[in-house]
Amino acid sequence: MEEPEQFFARMASTDGKEDKEGYGNSRDDFDLAASPGEERRGSRLGDMRYVIIRPERPVLRRAGHGTLEATEAAEIPEGRLTKAAYWLKRGLIGVPLVSAKAEHERLSKFKALPLLSSDAISSVAFATEAILINLVAAGSAHLGLTLPISIVIVLLLCIVTISYRQTIPAYPNGGGSYTVARENLGKLPGLVAAAALLIDYVLNVAVCISAGVQNMVSLFPQFHSYIVPLDIALVILITLLNLRGVRESGSIFAFPTYFFVVNAILLIGVGLIKAYVFRHQPIIGTFAPVQTLEPLTFLLVLRAFATGCSAMTGVEAISNGIPLFKKPETRNAATTLTWMALILGALFLGITLLAMTYAVQASPTGNPTVVAQIAQQVYGDTGPFIVLYPVFQLAVLGILALSAETSYADFPRLASLLAHDGFLPRQFSFRGDRLAFSVGIVALAILASLLLLLFQGSTDKLINLFAVGVFIAFTLSQAGMVRHWWLLRATQKRWRRGLIINSVGAMTTALVALIIAAMKFMEGAWVVIMLLPLLVGMFLGIAHHYRVFEQERVTDVPIHPQQIKHRVILPVDRLDQVTMQALAYGRSITPHVTAVHVVMDAERAQKIRQTWIKWQQHFGEDEDTHLLFIESPYRSLLRPLLAYIDTIRQRHPDETISVILPEFLVEHWWEYFLHNQTVLRLKAKLLFRPGIVVINLPQHMGRSQRHVRPLAW
Repeated sequence: MEEPEQFFARMASTDGKEDKEGYGNSRDDFDLAASPGEERRGSRLGDMRYVIIRPERPVLRRAGHGTLEATEAAEIPEGRLTKAAYWLKRGLIGVPLVSAKAEHERLSKFKALPLLSSDAISSVAFATEAILINLVAAGSAHLGLTLPISIVIVLLLCIVTISYRQTIPAYPNGGGSYTVARENLGKLPGLVAAAALLIDYVLNVAVCISAGVQNMVSLFPQFHSYIVPLDIALVILITLLNLRGVRESGSIFAFPTYFFVVNAILLIGVGLIKAYVFRHQPIIGTFAPVQTLEPLTFLLVLRAFATGCSAMTGVEAISNGIPLFKKPETRNAATTLTWMALILGALFLGITLLAMTYAVQASPTGNPTVVAQIAQQVYGDTGPFIVLYPVFQLAVLGILALSAETSYADFPRLASLLAHDGFLPRQFSFRGDRLAFSVGIVALAILASLLLLLFQGSTDKLINLFAVGVFIAFTLSQAGMVRHWWLLRATQKRWRRGLIINSVGAMTTALVALIIAAMKFMEGAWVVIMLLPLLVGMFLGIAHHYRVFEQERVTDVPIHPQQIKHRVILPVDRLDQVTMQALAYGRSITPHVTAVHVVMDAERAQKIRQTWIKWQQHFGEDEDTHLLFIESPYRSLLRPLLAYIDTIRQRHPDETISVILPEFLVEHWWEYFLHNQTVLRLKAKLLFRPGIVVINLPQHMGRSQRHVRPLAW
């Protein structure tokens, strides 16, 4: 029977050979990867065998030469509260996914369409109403202008869609307006585009959630006083669903989007046949008379057009999320963008036609909504279609409430790109348990909830902030594509075609952005315009911090071990076994160890002095280990100690100062209140002192298994 040492030597020679990179497997590596073992005596005298015990759930497994891989068992925390929180988290968002499954989380066109287009498609539920609300100020006689305004918006949609079809193959890694503007126009325009999109994504969540709840209130008026709590509850629900991962959330949100599209097509089909075939209604019906508040002017028409452009929000989402698609990514993204534009344009024009022919006017209170009134008139109070009215209202609620999903798909991804480039905290670039950008998802939920609380869930107030940012991003993206084609004029044969398309898109969206900013400035757009430079300033400030951090990411500790000169300081409150162990540890590093006691009690200080005299006989003659007392007449403990550490640091600039801090860790959380946490406060103070190494020696109290090591003088 081979001995344990022979066994490990054989395993190291066969399975732990050093690879080309110079890595190898030591016996400790094998112990960690394999399992603990034990020696067992045989039945005959002298027989000995080494038994490898395979654990049921190993925390580490071997992944290659010199490489260990953490298993799922290593993710389970030890404490009761943290373990309970871990299992609750798993129950809410699912089992953690390994990084290798990121490729499987990509979406097909069928799932990507509802995930990335729900924002744009859902806007048909309130875009027509937004135009009517503005035009009604000039009286009901001019509400028919809603139809030509809607046609202009659809033409604008066609221009933007064709322009973004040029962007998708040119920038297949996603990022949309931010990436295009930064690479072609410079850092500042790119950050402006990113800030505009981030603002728009947050507003989209707030507007869609509030609009969805208001449509539900149209169906169930008894919930009118619970609008804000319902808004927040929906935000929390959608956030949890998105934390479960892109693929799973795409599967969940596919049904509400397609359900709304089918119901909207059915409503438009039934409504137009009923109006034009059976009733022979005119295209523009007779609206009920209302009081004229202001004359019809070109500015009023522009204001209605600017508000109606809220139907365009979310169009850029597909170009931002190209990496979410399955291969071939660019072709799938371009196809999905085309289908989204066709669905959006058809539904928007259809809803507007129904509003015109049935002479539907916007309610001043927003309840019932325009689409609710259209559905009520189309399906009627009686007849075979009456059952479709509540079904359509539920479909509208579903698409509006879940259309925030577009923001949840793109906000975290854009934030991760900004974090990768150093313009946002790096936590935004980390993927969570389900391979989603969890920090960005949670940040979006918090910001949207604050907006809903601030505006009390009012869609009319929130929509005034809407669409400004997205058209600024449109303009910068298209302008960046114009320069992109110009730079490629020597290598691309079809550069003129792309340049013309994106030039038209840039000029058109720039004009619309100016109109929206001017017409809605006093109604709330000024908030977005003021936020843009503040966000850009924040991005630049974060980038400056990271640059300084990288430049100063050095310490005074030399690189080569033989050049390091140690000096250890050990604060002591009493001389006991813990202090002896800490002192032994410090003396194992360097003979220059200073035990420091801040005198708060003269009698205790005298006992420490007497005990130290007995201890000194164990020190070697070559050791510079001594005890120092610091009198504190004002009964301050930390300040005199910190002053001494600072003084030693100044007098010995060529030495590495290490402070050893023994710390007692109690078993139960409530026991922490029985101690003054002096060591914790001292660690916090030393953290902000450069060039000081803090060595924490934890002493765990009340643990069933303790590893006691012999004291070495």
